[in-house]
Order: sequence, then C-alpha cells, then structure tokens
Amino acid sequence: MKHDLTKPTYDVVIFGASGFTGKYVVKEALKFLNSSPNSPLKTLALAGRNHSKLSEALAWATPSQHTTTIPFLLADTNDPPSLRRMVSQAKLILNCAGPFRHHGGPVVDACVEAGCDYLDICGESEFMERMEALYHQRAVENGSLVISACGIDSIPAELGFLFNSKQWVSPAVVSQVEAYMSLESDVRVVANSATYESAVLGVAEADKLRELRRSRGKTIRPLIVGPAPTKAPIIEHQKKIGVWAVKLPSVDTSVVRRTLATLAHNPTGLQGINETPQQLQNRLDFWSTIKPAHFGMKIASKHLSDIFGFITVGFFIGTLSKFSLGRWLLLKFPEVFSLGWFRKGGPTEEEIAASSFKMWFVGRGFSRRIDREDVKPDVEIITRLKGPEFGYVSTSIILIQCALIVLKQRKDLPKGGIYTPGIVFGPTDLQERLQENGISFETVSKNVVK
Repeated sequence: MKHDLTKPTYDVVIFGASGFTGKYVVKEALKFLNSSPNSPLKTLALAGRNHSKLSEALAWATPSQHTTTIPFLLADTNDPPSLRRMVSQAKLILNCAGPFRHHGGPVVDACVEAGCDYLDICGESEFMERMEALYHQRAVENGSLVISACGIDSIPAELGFLFNSKQWVSPAVVSQVEAYMSLESDVRVVANSATYESAVLGVAEADKLRELRRSRGKTIRPLIVGPAPTKAPIIEHQKKIGVWAVKLPSVDTSVVRRTLATLAHNPTGLQGINETPQQLQNRLDFWSTIKPAHFGMKIASKHLSDIFGFITVGFFIGTLSKFSLGRWLLLKFPEVFSLGWFRKGGPTEEEIAASSFKMWFVGRGFSRRIDREDVKPDVEIITRLKGPEFGYVSTSIILIQCALIVLKQRKDLPKGGIYTPGIVFGPTDLQERLQENGISFETVSKNVVK
C-alpha cells in the first residue's frame, strides 16, 4: 500500500461516521477495538466533514462508563485532497456516506489510487457497476480491494443464497431460489429517509444503468439446470412460510447474479494474495458445493394489508420519480409518500430495539440432474436467516465482521479489484462470524414436491 509513512496508519477509518448509519457502525466497531490480544482492529479513526458532529457520534456510540479517545479526520467528497489525506492514513476505509451515486465515486477513486482497501454499505446498482467499469483494472494493479454492498444490501441475500445452495447434495441440483424478506417490529418498522432517497434516485436514473450495461456488453452466464421461472402473480401467498409477498426491485438480485457471473469465469473462486494451503482447500471445497440458480427477491409480510402498502409506495416512486416536480415532492415529503415507513431523522432507538428481520430462501430443483427443459422441479428446500433490526443494527454487524476478515485474512483474499461480497467472503468464515453475533442461518425443511 502507498501510505505516507510520515503519518500514523489506522487499521480502519469510518467515513461518514456522523451519519445515521455511520454512528451505529462506530458503536459496533468499538466492541472489537483492542477487544483481545488477537483482535485485528488495533487502531480506528472517524472521518467526516464536521468535527463537532463526529464528536457527537462518538459520544453517542461510547458506553457512558467508558472514555474513548478516537482520532478524527476531516474529509469531504467535494475536496479530493482531503480524501487523499484520509486514505493515505488507512489500511481500510468503511464508507457509510450516501447516496453513493453522489458521494461514493471520489472515495473509491482515492482508495484505488492509494492502494487502500474499501468496503461500503451501498445498495445502488448503477454506482456499483459503474465503479467496476471505471476502476476494476486499476484496483487490481494497485492492490486495492473494493467491495460494495457489505450491509443489508446485499450480504444476507448473498450468503443466504449460498447457504441454500449448499443444502443441495449431489445428485440433487437447485434450479431456482426465491428470497422473501420480512421486516418485523413490536412497534413500527421505520427507516431513515436516506435509504428512501437512494431508491427514488435509483428509479429516476434507471436509464443510466441500462445504458451502462449495454455499453459493457454481455458477460458469460452460468449454466443453470432446468427451465427459467415462469411469471409469478403480482401478489403471492407463500403458505409454507406464512407470508404474503410482492416482487422487490432490489439490488440484491443483480449482486447475486454478478457473483454467479464471476463464478462462471472462475469456477474455483478468486485466488488469494498468498493463501495458506488450508484456505486454498477451503476455497476449493466451498465453491464445489455451490450450484448456480435463478434468483429473485420479494418483500413479505404476514399481513396482506402491508403488501398493498408496498405496492402503493412502489407506484408513488415509480410514477413521480420520472419528472423533476415529482422527485421534489418524493424527497421533500418522504414520510407521506412512503406511508410512514421512511422518516427524516430515522427511527427512534425504541423502534430499532423492537425490530428484527427474517429472510426465507425457497429453493426448488431436481432430485437428479435433468437433460430436458420441460421437467418440473421435484424437490424444495427452505432455509432462513434471522437477525436484529435490519437497516442499522444488522448492517453494522455485517460491515464490521467483513472489515475484521479483511484485516485478519488479507493474504487469503484477492490482491485487488472490484468485486461483489459473495465472491470474496463466501469461502471465508463470515457466516460463522455472523452467527456468533446474532444473525442465524438454519434449514427449515426439505421436501419432495409432487
């Protein structure tokens, strides 16, 4: 890495630490800062535009009975030299400052040029795929490992898909995995309006994503056994898991597909810088158990009324985001047009503490490999992830565990490049780490379908 040796080097710098999600990431990081002699997180700094706001975020995140001295670095995405100074002092940047389509590019640019590693919590397809197109080769050359979507988007979807795939023991083979995300609360499910803003801008700028994908041409697609899924009804009732569901135009779907496309090019995964023989064998063993499949994502609820609410919000965003006045209305009044699910200032601590998530993965496939396209699946395997509040608590847990893996197992990971989290973290111990920190994986059922 090309660090300035005249300055101290921090293991991790959290950029956007004073934001709503950023302060939860700080709180989670402090749990592992010098927590044991073996902790890879020895030094930490917080970065952002405003010293006083960083101080407030640290005070909020620090248990009252402890005093913690953490350095602050002032950096702004509109000030490239400040970003270069920040990354020159970091082994790893954790970027929590969105919307990423507006603020993420300069941070990635600075990291790639410095050879600094980078993780973020982005859920914006156009940003991620544009960064890959612009910076992948340079990141490989400079040894900068850049991984987006290391939070709610899209590690639960990626690891959940991989976990379901591993349950299919040869000669059985999976053909389709449908994910159902259910957000639950004893009070009310509420998210910060920044997430909503990213969704509005994503729909508004969908043409840019389509244009980007056309310009990059077709990639190798994985060979999937069985026919493509048939078109499902708009509203689905999944009786086996007790939910109603509607299709969710989520970044998770494209991230999983990008992982499978990378796997099609690299069937044994990505080689580490200097893998131990054990990690090499772990990687080969892991990817030998993964079968590509069609993947879809739906948002689910026990209550049919919620589904009509999801459809209504989708209609508002899909219709109004197409013109400037509509976008202004959507962004000015997020609580109105999201039916109260998104709020400026975000949820209260009580609302966060009362929330949790469940994510089912319904895999359908065949008891043996088939040669015909007209054969219906005869096996169904259902798996599930469960965890605490999804947007901030689980995101922070996931991001920090990814960071600890990068710090501790860097030689087992690719030298550099821009990749999806599944292709990098799949063969690591991330699943086990998440289970130790409150996010569980379980097999619900394995059934023969008649």
